[in-house]
Amino acid sequence: MNGRKRHIAVDTLGLLLTVLVTAASVTDREAGGTLLEQLRQRHWRVTLVWADGCYTGRLVDIAREVLQIALTVVKRCDDATGFTVLPKGWLVEQTFAWLMRSRRLARN
Repeated sequence: MNGRKRHIAVDTLGLLLTVLVTAASVTDREAGGTLLEQLRQRHWRVTLVWADGCYTGRLVDIAREVLQIALTVVKRCDDATGFTVLPKGWLVEQTFAWLMRSRRLARN
């Protein structure tokens, strides 16, 4: 995916809820707003979302005030060095692993 980024929303089992592909120049916060709007339209019962550390700032307020979604940002510990597993982060990685098991998806 040269020049593009993918943003996905998965449930607690790792099943896809929403996918958004953007140009690489689009920031994660900008794409996050659009992704949350799509999530709200398609899955209106979702009220709690865990997000990576890059989805901070005004997006948290917009999610709460406009979309009625509690956006919880999962961050690394300040004293952590090297690779650390983030809580709930493995769900998205597991989804990518499932998708890449398909030979066709792995090659495209």
